[in-house]
Amino acid sequence: MKREEGDYRVSIKELPPQTRPRERLWCEGASALSEVELLAIILRTGSARGSVLELARLLLARWDGLKGLARAAVQELAAVPGMGEAKAAQVVAALELGRRLGAMEASLRPTIHTPAAAAELLLPEMAYLEQEEFRVILLDTKNRLLGVETVAVGGLNCAGVSPREVFKAAIRRSACSLILAHNHPSGNPAPSAEDLAITRRLMQAGELLGIEVLDHLIIGDNCYISLREQKLC
Repeated sequence: MKREEGDYRVSIKELPPQTRPRERLWCEGASALSEVELLAIILRTGSARGSVLELARLLLARWDGLKGLARAAVQELAAVPGMGEAKAAQVVAALELGRRLGAMEASLRPTIHTPAAAAELLLPEMAYLEQEEFRVILLDTKNRLLGVETVAVGGLNCAGVSPREVFKAAIRRSACSLILAHNHPSGNPAPSAEDLAITRRLMQAGELLGIEVLDHLIIGDNCYISLREQKLC
């Protein structure tokens, strides 16, 4: 089929091998690929209207991203030009596998309902650090653990901890609440005035963003203080 002037479209085969999604997956790992590239691998082929990458972009744009695409019915997907029943079934099946895996992981994640449970998670690693680290425990709507992320390391004064870094991690992981934590290499977990000030600052930022700051733990030499338990936050 002859291409119209000004309507040139690059197919996957015309791309340099090192930039093709499947080859990139083999060389760099799946985590290095964008959502468009991963979806293109599932779709496998494009259509007369455009390449498989263009088809993947169209789907993600039409349903406003991966979350919207996951809610699309197989019949809706099949009706998109260039899709059809086979490709629609492939996309729905792949997204359903991801949903089931996510459900399995959620059921295995520990829940953090008390300062003691949060401290138990952190103490083995943070109690004996030689430099100060500021971390956040990220939780979902049921207080299940989404992850622990380090947002600042070394030579800290708490006033220098950036709310942007704290909440960037929470937003990226879709956390509904979080617990702040940092260690005192001296071994004494008694909070300083700066500790209390940054706690208030981050709690205020959390209120604006709709992400609740539940507590701030200060880790000492195999011990901890919860500012919430001490009614300091």
